[in-house]
Amino acid sequence: MTHHLPGKSPETGSASSIEILYEDNHLLGVVKPVNIPVQEDATGDLDLLSLLKEDVKVRFNKPGNVYMGLVHRLDRPVGGAMVFAKTSKAASRLSESVRSHNFNKVYLTVVHGKPPASHGRLVDTLLKDAKSNTVTVVRKGTPGGKEAILDYSVLGTAEGFSLLKIDLLTGRSHQIRVQLSSIGCPLYGDQKYGAAVNRPGQQIALWSAVVGFPHPVTKNAVELLSLPPQIHPWSLWPQPLQKQAVL
Repeated sequence: MTHHLPGKSPETGSASSIEILYEDNHLLGVVKPVNIPVQEDATGDLDLLSLLKEDVKVRFNKPGNVYMGLVHRLDRPVGGAMVFAKTSKAASRLSESVRSHNFNKVYLTVVHGKPPASHGRLVDTLLKDAKSNTVTVVRKGTPGGKEAILDYSVLGTAEGFSLLKIDLLTGRSHQIRVQLSSIGCPLYGDQKYGAAVNRPGQQIALWSAVVGFPHPVTKNAVELLSLPPQIHPWSLWPQPLQKQAVL
């Protein structure tokens, strides 16, 4: 298995200071900063995809447009490990890994309260309202509803919060946020699905800790690891505990 490379940043003066976890001719694995969109959206704010294209163009002195394939997404306020494809062939093969559930995504999150069990699986039908960009849990069989499945483990509790490890088995919009809120455990800082218990301005505590997949060319297992910053509420639990839980 190929684990992530030691974190390194592009050279000073390049297009960004995004931390690079892994890079070869086919892939670019990075740590997505919080509060930056993955791709251009209606806000027109600088997005990660554009930043990475510009960075590769500068670092490798590439003329013309740089290819960068988007194969999975993170919500704007969420940070952590992501992988991008540097060729169309790699993008196609990674997308196939996602479709065939051969693309492992593990998250860490801090929630209010504590789930009913220390380990569990949540299976819901989710319906997205594109106009309001919100997702709700609906009855199975509801037109437009999509099945959402995740496994959770409680890693610890402190000060009325719980640290959870999430194995995401489907990739629905806002899935983790909606499913945990529906069992009475909204995410720390989530203004959309936990407004009653969170204060405006709090940063959502959801982090993409592990992204694992077969390399699109060599077929070797690649695993990218990123741990959340050691600030509140993450700092309520020691980082070695977080690392051990996701590896």
